[in-house]
Amino acid sequence: MVDVTIPSPGESITEVTLGTWRKSDGEWVEKDELLNEIDSDKATLELLAPAAGALKVVVKSGTEQKVGTLVAKIDDSAARPSGASAPVTKGAEKVAEPPKAAPSKSTPPAKAKVIETKPSEAPSRASGVARKMAAERGIDLGTVEGTGPSGRVMKADIEGFAQSEGAAGADAPAGARGSRGVRREKMTRLRQKVAERLVQAQRTAAMLTTFNEADMSEVIRLRTEHKEAFEKAHGVGLGFMGFFVSACVSALQKYPRANAFIVGDEIEYHDYADIGVAVGTERGLVVPVLRNTERMGLADIERELKSLAVRARDGKLSVDEMTGGTFTISNGGVYGSLMSTPILNPPQSAILGMHAIKKRAVEDPHRPGAVAIRPMMYLALSYDHRIIDGAEAVGFLVHVKDCLENPGRLLLGV
Repeated sequence: MVDVTIPSPGESITEVTLGTWRKSDGEWVEKDELLNEIDSDKATLELLAPAAGALKVVVKSGTEQKVGTLVAKIDDSAARPSGASAPVTKGAEKVAEPPKAAPSKSTPPAKAKVIETKPSEAPSRASGVARKMAAERGIDLGTVEGTGPSGRVMKADIEGFAQSEGAAGADAPAGARGSRGVRREKMTRLRQKVAERLVQAQRTAAMLTTFNEADMSEVIRLRTEHKEAFEKAHGVGLGFMGFFVSACVSALQKYPRANAFIVGDEIEYHDYADIGVAVGTERGLVVPVLRNTERMGLADIERELKSLAVRARDGKLSVDEMTGGTFTISNGGVYGSLMSTPILNPPQSAILGMHAIKKRAVEDPHRPGAVAIRPMMYLALSYDHRIIDGAEAVGFLVHVKDCLENPGRLLLGV
């Protein structure tokens, strides 16, 4: 028998939630085949079979388990069923599996890796939310075309399929047809952790928000004029977030307490700017961190942003990639938000909120007294008043505004 145990997703994580078993008790599994998905408060990992054999489930799905807990066993001495898939072959020759080690008291732990999609298997190429919705609505995942990374079926795909095919009609459970039923579902560990940290920020910080607005005309003009050349030269698109990250780096260097933490009765300053960018995913809010942004040019920022965003939405971020930021940017504008008050990400002292760009009538900066229609964005800076004074917060936001309205100053470093 080979033990299947809960691997550690990261140094600070001691407890995880065991997802749905992909194989039934007694069913044959191949080595490295997906058995389960482990959900922690930082990331989702796959639990892979450490050996081929007959699976014996020890712990049921949906339970909270400690790292290292035995959750299943694999009988590697069991005979392979005639209907089971054969080992991988190379050309005409069979690739022999490595010889099985003699059973011992110390058995190898289950392998874990960050989630990867497998388009050939319908359940594993769908997100957890999509699988649950499909089950509730009686939808066969194999008939749904996924629009996520590597063809992964997402929540929006299920919703679109249900609307276009009428799958939410007669085949759906009664509770999905507008009944007054009530249901409860357990919060994911990630959602629990986010809730805990948001409440912590509200209770421990003297949080205040200051607002301003930025004329995005120049940034839009630069993007429109140079986006093709930029992508050709650097292999990545030119987005708005790169300008905001650069503007915040400049402001953090001028107002270092916005980049500092309160530790006991001391202020911990940072000579680097590790900026977290909040990303909404089906599992909840995650904040991947761009390290040492003070050393990055616009192209470097855009490349790293794209890489982190793709891995965030596909559940492939590591724990290290989501910890240790010194400042955060939240973009509610992608959802249409016009104005909001972002909540601090402890132990950070400040967070910038971006919002939707809307054309509004404002005074023309080139013709005093005249009115012009400009693409405007409201900016919000929430900050910890214990460490940042109001004048500093306002100065920080004005500096960001000036950088966006005069993006040439970012290139000049002023």
